[in-house]
Amino acid sequence: MVVWLIGLAGAGKTTLAKALFGLMKPANPATVLIDGDRVREIMGGEVGHTLEARRNNGWRMCRLCKYLDEQEIDVVCATLSQFHDQQDWNRQNFSRYFEIFLDVPMEVLIKRDQKGLYSGALAGKIKDVVGLDMPFPPPRAPDLVIENSAPIEDFTPLALRALAGIRARHSDWGKP
Repeated sequence: MVVWLIGLAGAGKTTLAKALFGLMKPANPATVLIDGDRVREIMGGEVGHTLEARRNNGWRMCRLCKYLDEQEIDVVCATLSQFHDQQDWNRQNFSRYFEIFLDVPMEVLIKRDQKGLYSGALAGKIKDVVGLDMPFPPPRAPDLVIENSAPIEDFTPLALRALAGIRARHSDWGKP
């Protein structure tokens, strides 16, 4: 099972992924959390932010998840995922796939701006920011859309909603 969380920077992907991971791990101890920012850090400085670099990194994420899925390791993957061909590939290549889109209006993301990414881009100090100077086509067919424009203190209810969606779509998941 690969749960693929998609959204722009600041949408809440990592926070939701951590909450969902905490709920999924008891059903399958062989569950891992993969976060796009952490993968970039692990891969080192050679992973850039141009459109081509983002595409290459996206394929790294897809192939890493497939490798783990082939070993019956459940994966919760939080990634920007701006390429439809990669999302389509995921649907065709993972044993089970559940796609969650965290939909947050750009004006909310700019207000949150936890990493200074959007303010830096708007000031002309940062380039290749997805959603501002690089396109972000929303996923075409997510299994679940979560609108996350209000402040949320506890992501557990959203994670429970996602888990219910996973179980509804993949009724055999989590059963011995």
